[in-house]
Amino acid sequence: MKKLFTVVALLCAALAAPAFAADPIVGSWTLNTAKSKFSHGNELKSGTRTYTETSGTYTLEQKLTGADGKEQSMTVQYKDGEDNKMSAGTLDEIHAKKVNDHTWDFDLRKGGKTVGHVHRTVSADGKTLKVHNTGMQPSGKSGDETLVFDKQ
Repeated sequence: MKKLFTVVALLCAALAAPAFAADPIVGSWTLNTAKSKFSHGNELKSGTRTYTETSGTYTLEQKLTGADGKEQSMTVQYKDGEDNKMSAGTLDEIHAKKVNDHTWDFDLRKGGKTVGHVHRTVSADGKTLKVHNTGMQPSGKSGDETLVFDKQ
């Protein structure tokens, strides 16, 4: 009986483990410039993103280096379904919407008006992050670009 209880307990723990798995976005990511598509004038030389999550609030810390060698850093916090204040560049608010476990959509706002959009997807294997930006970005530049990051 004791052996049966142990087997059942281990089986339950194994089946429940995926339910407690970390969000695939959490961790550090490095920009893959060869796979990325930049808008003219927005080319990047390098970049990193680090995501953390605590009680449903996500924090993005990003550092990008432009082709001109200038570094841009920003930190943004967001939560699913909420409008969150930003102090990154020319934007003042971000609205985050979780589509599924691997996909999020973001509206970027300035003065209450949506001026940009971000569609972010983590691959099924959790190794690749694609960030498709349209409209105005925190840098103040506009365009249509896809940034590809590799998980570290």
